[in-house]
Amino acid sequence: MLYQPAPRLIQGDAMTATAPDPSFAGRTYPPGPVHTVSAQKIAEFARATGAASALHTDPAAARAAGHADVIAPPTFLVSLAQATEAQYIEDPAAGIDFTRVVHGEESFDLHRPVVAGDRLVPTLTVESIRSAGGHSMVATRVDVTDETGQGVASVRSMLVVRGE
Repeated sequence: MLYQPAPRLIQGDAMTATAPDPSFAGRTYPPGPVHTVSAQKIAEFARATGAASALHTDPAAARAAGHADVIAPPTFLVSLAQATEAQYIEDPAAGIDFTRVVHGEESFDLHRPVVAGDRLVPTLTVESIRSAGGHSMVATRVDVTDETGQGVASVRSMLVVRGE
């Protein structure tokens, strides 16, 4: 049996939601939990994405290049960003039907390399929500800091919520 999500209702109306609630634009969610970056996860991601630099898998090479440990490929934070976006997507008041979500684009603004042992804190902001061609375009930003609040990266995503 296939999973079928229950239809979302709009203020008790029998119509199902077809678009995200535009009032969520500008909303920042509370910071997510601390995520500890492991050398193993960096190596797994590097292998999966074909990032062949020894800086991702060899601690001695990373230290020789001036890093405390192995460093993550630039797109490593995609998993953390998408997990953090779940705060918004799974918020019943947001009006998102996940079965209609398509990932449009992603960009990364790295302030410094992500290093094994980093303890990272993500914070999600829904930057904008607009209609385009019968679909909703939702721009999100996940700001990633270390535990002291120092900026590590910003990950921007465009989510397309397909219209009917």
